[in-house]
Amino acid sequence: MQALARWIDALNEHVGVWTAYLILPMVGVTFYEVFMRYALKAPTVWAFEMTTFIYGVHFVMAFGYAHKHDGHVAIDVFEARMPPRPRAVLRVILNLTVFLPSVGLLTLWSIFYAHTSWQQGELSWTSWAPRIYPYKILMAAGFALFWLQGLAKLLQDLRTLRQ
Repeated sequence: MQALARWIDALNEHVGVWTAYLILPMVGVTFYEVFMRYALKAPTVWAFEMTTFIYGVHFVMAFGYAHKHDGHVAIDVFEARMPPRPRAVLRVILNLTVFLPSVGLLTLWSIFYAHTSWQQGELSWTSWAPRIYPYKILMAAGFALFWLQGLAKLLQDLRTLRQ
């Protein structure tokens, strides 16, 4: 089980590091749009939507990475003062009752959402009208990585309880 947890940790670490590089094309597209709009007085129809897509992928694909590094907002007033074993018990209970079910449902519904979008060949409603199902597929992948990281944390907390 710990091998699975380590594999999930490595996967989210790898995805998180590579996802960080999405900031570069986002800055490039934003710079291009600002230049076109203000220097050449010729704004694009696609740049704003492209930056939204890139940022959305950047955001959702980093969920698992942030969870691995405890980067999400948490209220740990009580947990921080607990010894390791009771803290692990609390984390296991919350993981099983709150995190895994809620993020699991988000993952499941985002997969259905992406599948429907892909089947329909869904296009954006804007004048640029790009295909948006690839972004919805990446959204589902991001939620799946987030859920997997929760599973890895659960396995690590169970290991703490066994020791």
